[in-house]
Amino acid sequence: MYIYLHGFASGPGSTKAIYLREQFAKIGIELQVPDLNQDDFPHLTVSRQIAQVVNLFPQDGTPVTLIGSSLGGWVSTIIAQDYPQVEKLVLLAPAFDFLNHWLPKIGDRQLNLWKNTYYLPIYHHALKNLSPLHYNFVVDARRYPLSQIDRVLPTLIIHGINDDVIPISASRDFRKDRHWVELLEWESDHQLTNISDRIWTEICDFSH
Repeated sequence: MYIYLHGFASGPGSTKAIYLREQFAKIGIELQVPDLNQDDFPHLTVSRQIAQVVNLFPQDGTPVTLIGSSLGGWVSTIIAQDYPQVEKLVLLAPAFDFLNHWLPKIGDRQLNLWKNTYYLPIYHHALKNLSPLHYNFVVDARRYPLSQIDRVLPTLIIHGINDDVIPISASRDFRKDRHWVELLEWESDHQLTNISDRIWTEICDFSH
């Protein structure tokens, strides 16, 4: 079974999600692409995403491959740590240390305002407008330190060297002490849309 996890403030209609679903369909495989917003982006948490994805796992123990983009990549990694049913990971520009890269861009003033008022307007790419997000997203995300990830399983990371959202150094640091991780560094940005065909080829090779 293959499940695709989209990124933060994105959705199942993203360019990568649509492309990969179409490619899987051509070889007779249904790629599951859940909407991790669950029609309630304001109360999004990493824990809620984990529970939603795990609920899709086959009850008969069928192996699962998770394909995660950006925040979905980080969430996929967290899930794989605790659920042996996940046999492989494909991570596309994974948002490792997401809070450390994202919160400084918000700034101390806005961050304090967010803490005090509980909600902060975030531009949602799928909705194409601003949507409030509860500060509990930050509180919950801090429950999942990257340092706890130590399960050995086949893991492929594809990261653009020109990524200005999650720098490629995040993936390099993650791989450093994890010999089971393969990192491909390609000429692209965070979206990776200019290398879609190459990504699909790598997924096919990795899956066999």
